[in-house]
Amino acid sequence: CCTSNVSLGLWGAVSWQHAMFSQQPQDLVVVAGQPVTLPCSIPGYHGIVLWIKDGLALGVGRDLSGYPRYTVIGDHGSGEHHLRIQRVELMDDAVFECQAVQAAMRSRPARLTVLVPPDDPVISGGPVVSLRAGDPLNLTCHADNAKPAASIIWMRNGEVLNGAMYSKALVRDGRRESTVSTLYLSPSNIETGQQIICKASNKAVPTGKEASVTIDIQHLPLVNLSVEPQAVLEGSLVRFQCSAKANPPVTLYRWAKGGSIIKEVSGDTYEVIVDHSFFTEPVSCEVTNSLGSTNVSRNVDVYFGPRMAAEPQSLQVDLGSDAVFNCAWTGNPSLTIVWMKRGSGVVLSNENLLTLKSVRQEDAGKYVCRAVVPRVGAGEKEVSLTVNGPPTISSTQTQQALHGEKGQIKCFIRSTPPPDRIAWSWKETVLESGTSGRYTVETVNTEEGVISTLTMSNIVPADFQTIYNCTAWNSFGSDTEIIRLKEQESLPVAVIIGIAVGAFVALIVLMGTIGICRMCRLLLTDLKGAVSAKNDIRVEIVHKDHNAARENEEHSSMKQLMVSVSVTQLEVLQEEEKEYQHIKVRLMNADSTMA
Repeated sequence: CCTSNVSLGLWGAVSWQHAMFSQQPQDLVVVAGQPVTLPCSIPGYHGIVLWIKDGLALGVGRDLSGYPRYTVIGDHGSGEHHLRIQRVELMDDAVFECQAVQAAMRSRPARLTVLVPPDDPVISGGPVVSLRAGDPLNLTCHADNAKPAASIIWMRNGEVLNGAMYSKALVRDGRRESTVSTLYLSPSNIETGQQIICKASNKAVPTGKEASVTIDIQHLPLVNLSVEPQAVLEGSLVRFQCSAKANPPVTLYRWAKGGSIIKEVSGDTYEVIVDHSFFTEPVSCEVTNSLGSTNVSRNVDVYFGPRMAAEPQSLQVDLGSDAVFNCAWTGNPSLTIVWMKRGSGVVLSNENLLTLKSVRQEDAGKYVCRAVVPRVGAGEKEVSLTVNGPPTISSTQTQQALHGEKGQIKCFIRSTPPPDRIAWSWKETVLESGTSGRYTVETVNTEEGVISTLTMSNIVPADFQTIYNCTAWNSFGSDTEIIRLKEQESLPVAVIIGIAVGAFVALIVLMGTIGICRMCRLLLTDLKGAVSAKNDIRVEIVHKDHNAARENEEHSSMKQLMVSVSVTQLEVLQEEEKEYQHIKVRLMNADSTMA
């Protein structure tokens, strides 16, 4: 089947090797909102045609369902595959190619340049600009979101005004630009009632767009804003007094805090209980007459405890990289910042920034940014540092299973970031997940890490002779653990102990003399020693030393624990059986003597 497909592909390539483009897309410049057609004709070619935009395929053949404004038009039978774009948008500004797949042909790359006219220009302070007599005039006009950037000229009475300052800046999309122009006019060069025009234009709108202002030279209110008292504790009463001289007279007082209007106050006085926000959000009094408004703002010197200005964020960084925490507080009077690691007590920094150079695994943990305003208050914020590194595998060196039963071996992986891949290998076999013959691999995620389990059904002797390799990878590296499977001994310990205890209970009932009872006590003491010997079977936990040299290459990847159970269980139980038989003989001899 595969050979046939390859043959068909080669045949198609050969059969269309003489196909040629009769039309190819050309570089075009178009204004946003207009339609455009990019031509592509390949007479005699009937294979798959792809349109490519900035290196990405738009769809197979004429199916461009993912691009509702794009359509492939033309007579397919004649090899016409023109790309029609309805209502061109800025995102269509790209390089397009037409490709004949089977013929391995690509058209010349065609650059589609999309022009965008600027937004309507806006003159700050318009449409009427009022100013005091004798003051110079500064006008600012901005024309935003144009491609290319708009050019701005200033005009008065049909004449261009020179001397304006011009600047432009990219907007967030990185393609359009905003233009700002500032015009300075001296008092001697302006008259009341004059109209000044800002005209913005670019290639998309060569005739330009206009905005205008009218100059009105009169006296605006002169305002003074006082605060009593000027320095207070948070929660105290403060009085704001707004006094103004104006010609014409004042018609309106309007108060605001931090830019938000205070609707319940309308006179020239404002009284309020202040909090910390009055330190950073100024109170403003805006005084208006028929000519315009004057706005004056004042902050209050409010004493308050630490407030979080820039909350630090927990970080996850690569092993050996730098970790930088930023913790900004506001407080009044000036505050002190202390960075510490939770549980350490060592001051790491007294600045907003805490920089940890070339972090190691032991640097991971909780960090506290604490701020103190003397005699006012304190606050703190805790963040976490997680250090990315290669996986670490923990597993017992030897694990047990019963012959003929189902058995499991497990490895535990700690990894930040999580492992990309976990694989078990033995002999010629590699298995990452799922089932292969008698073997099944399952992976479970826990809060502490990942547990990978290799399950074997119907354990056979060869399984105990095999070396099993558990390997985990992430983007920082890998780790490997070698595990052996040991046959588990199945011994009826509980049955033997039960028989011994039952025998002694029966003998105690039959004993009627003090001598027999003494003997029983002696025998019970012996039994206690035998049971103690059995209970002396221990589970030994051996901690692996990562810095020591390993004895052989086969176990060079072992990381943490090896749990082994003493194989002397059988010997201990055999000794118990012998002791029981000895006790039985002694009891029979004692009984014969009494008789």
